[in-house]
Amino acid sequence: MRILVVEDDDRLRALLAATLAEAGWEVDEAADGRSGYGAALGGGYDVVLLDVLLPGMDGVTLCRKLRATGLEVPVLMLTARGQVAARIEGLDAGADDYLPKPFDVDELLARLRALTRRTAAAGGPITVGDLTVDPAARRVTRGSTEIELTAREFDILELLVSRAGQAVSRFTILDEVWDGETDLRSNVIDVYLASIRAKIDRPFGTSTITTLRGAGYRVDVP
Repeated sequence: MRILVVEDDDRLRALLAATLAEAGWEVDEAADGRSGYGAALGGGYDVVLLDVLLPGMDGVTLCRKLRATGLEVPVLMLTARGQVAARIEGLDAGADDYLPKPFDVDELLARLRALTRRTAAAGGPITVGDLTVDPAARRVTRGSTEIELTAREFDILELLVSRAGQAVSRFTILDEVWDGETDLRSNVIDVYLASIRAKIDRPFGTSTITTLRGAGYRVDVP
């Protein structure tokens, strides 16, 4: 998942970039509104993390200009605590969510996960070969056969198929599906993956999810 961080405070921008990279995001940075606007237009990002007070072009203007081009990338706006008018203006300009400063990093990551989940659901069903995962309907089918998964099994499979062809680490699964509540050393992921494979693969004589020793898991694209 790719994120653009537009923040003029060098220390905060570096902290955000390091935190997001550790959480599994691919991070690009911009230190002012004009460079942030150019990067957002051409970057193909999954989320833009946008400060309101920026040199060159403020965050609200930047967001409004992005929406005017038709770009629908989710925007999470950072505002100073108490700037109610700025939050309202930002949301009216097209921001999807806001977070007041100072903020807790765990809340930031949770809000980003929520934004990407909503985006995935709005994007429609995801198909890999004859396997289809529909986030909005929370429905899984292989060919014409519907497959029943538990809520957590569905969340894991949705995450993996949304990044088909890419390695997804155990940390990323724990962070996005369990919100980091499960010990990384636990075998809970292995248990769930075994159950998912038994439902989506075994009855059909196929293999969808590859275990990458030391790296995580990958949904292979036929």
